[in-house]
Amino acid sequence: MDLIGEIQKEIIAKNELPTFVAGDSIIVNYKIKEGNKERIQQFQGVVLQRRGSGATETFTVRKMSGNIGVERIFPVNSPFIESISIVKRGAVRRARIFYFRERTGKSARIREKKVFSKEA
Repeated sequence: MDLIGEIQKEIIAKNELPTFVAGDSIIVNYKIKEGNKERIQQFQGVVLQRRGSGATETFTVRKMSGNIGVERIFPVNSPFIESISIVKRGAVRRARIFYFRERTGKSARIREKKVFSKEA
């Protein structure tokens, strides 16, 4: 009997998010409150890692803004996340791609995962 786990399942609001892993390029639409106004802002980048489980699960997204790298950590179960859309699937061998931070230029590219269908 995992009492903490049972309580967390009740508290967590189930967001219908797509399954994504490290290396995927995603767009996160999240709500920002400024005073009494609320708007939706997009953050597009590459997923560096997913960590934690249950109510404390988070994922880190990195994007380049000019020549400066910007990383943001999002809680998976945040009520401020409006939606997540996957731009492309990345083919990486690790669950946490922190080596991606030091890469610039052509070495900062991630190969796209090839998807084979049964029809072809």
